[in-house]
Amino acid sequence: MKRFKFSLDSVLSYKQQVLDALKGEHAAILAEVREQEERLEAVRQEYRDCNEEYRQRKAEGIAIMDAMFYQNGLRVLEADIQRESDKLEELRRKEEAKRQEVVDAKIDTSSIEKLKEKKLDLYNKAVQKSEEVLIDEFVSSARARAQMGA
Repeated sequence: MKRFKFSLDSVLSYKQQVLDALKGEHAAILAEVREQEERLEAVRQEYRDCNEEYRQRKAEGIAIMDAMFYQNGLRVLEADIQRESDKLEELRRKEEAKRQEVVDAKIDTSSIEKLKEKKLDLYNKAVQKSEEVLIDEFVSSARARAQMGA
C-alpha cells in the first residue's frame, strides 16, 4: 500500500508558520509591556522620592521658591505618570488583541491537525485491513496446497 499523504499538509505548514510568527509578535509585545511597567514604576518611585524630600524640607522650613519648585516638579511627574500609564494601557490592549490572534491561529492549526490525525487513523486502519486480507489469502492458499498434497 502507498505511503500516507495528507492533502492539506501545505495548508497546515502555512498555518503553523503564521502561528509561529504571531507567537513571536505576541512575545515582543509582552516584552514591551514589561518594559513599560518598569518605566511606569520608575516614574512612580521618582514621584514618591521627590514627594518625601518635599515633605522633609517643608517640616524643616522651606523657602517659597523652593516649595514652588517641588510642587512644579511633582506636577510634571504626575503628568509623566499619566502619560506612562496611558502608554501601558495601549500596550496592554495591543497585547490582548495579539493574544486573541494567536488563539484564533491555534484553533485553525489544531482543527487541521485533528483532521490529519483522523485521516492517518483511517489510513492505518485501511493498511491493517489490507494486511489482514493478505494474511487470510496466504493462510487459505497454504491450506489449499496442504489439502492437495495430502
